Amino acid sequence: MPAHERLPDTLRIATVNVNGIRAAVRKGMLAWLDVAAPDVLALQEVRATDEQLRTALPGWHIVADEALAKGRAGVAIATRAPVLSVRARLEADELDSAGRWIEAEVPLGTDRLTVVSAYVPTGEADTPKQDHKWAFLDAMAQRMSQLNAVGALALIMGDLNVGHRELDIRNWRGNRKKAGFLPRERAYFDRFFAPAGSPVECVDGTTGTGLGWVDVGRRFHGDVDGPYTWWAMRGRAFDNDTGWRIDYHVATPALAERVRDYRIDRAESWDTRWSDHAPVVVDYAVGA
Repeated sequence: MPAHERLPDTLRIATVNVNGIRAAVRKGMLAWLDVAAPDVLALQEVRATDEQLRTALPGWHIVADEALAKGRAGVAIATRAPVLSVRARLEADELDSAGRWIEAEVPLGTDRLTVVSAYVPTGEADTPKQDHKWAFLDAMAQRMSQLNAVGALALIMGDLNVGHRELDIRNWRGNRKKAGFLPRERAYFDRFFAPAGSPVECVDGTTGTGLGWVDVGRRFHGDVDGPYTWWAMRGRAFDNDTGWRIDYHVATPALAERVRDYRIDRAESWDTRWSDHAPVVVDYAVGA
């Protein structure tokens, strides 16, 4: 299916870590937006004030949460139609989730859909940065349990900074002791995607309880390598497709049944990239 076409009666939702919205726009992001034509756009690592973000994306309805540190993180949701409600940040004691989590309710036909733009901390093994990542993932799991009521329509999107399976990282053997592919990190995702309420044996040797969410990309593509969403800017990682799949659409089961098309808008060449991440674009049926 060409990038600019879609099936009728669908809502197109995209997510991308822009690696700085102002830089992304200078490098060609708006041309991609014109072709991709999403109705809802989740952004991570915005690195801009609300005013700068609105200047960069004229004509959109935008809800955003800035990071407390200037020029760091930042998440936003841009929509063609006004959002119905907004909820920013995760509620957890002693957790700074500023600029890393924002929720908005948007219309999906006659239904209401909760969309989340999430930017999980990168972490660093055996450091306080990793402790912050553990706390964030704990709070995220708690919120996911709340959002996944029976029949609920909810979607968590973004740079989740974890490759769940060996299929999700080209060089997985060399990253087993590094943040982003630690067994304990991957175990969270084992629980996220296991059937709700069922016991699950996790990759780190623990036993957990499934939360019942769906990894839309993995369900759509099956057990294949990638397709990847992030490549290091240095070296020839992009040219050699030595990437990571760390950008997700994570849907409740009811919403996952509405997926009609899924794609990763990988740039044609290294020099045409406007971010080190590629957008993940999914079309969801408006009606059940």
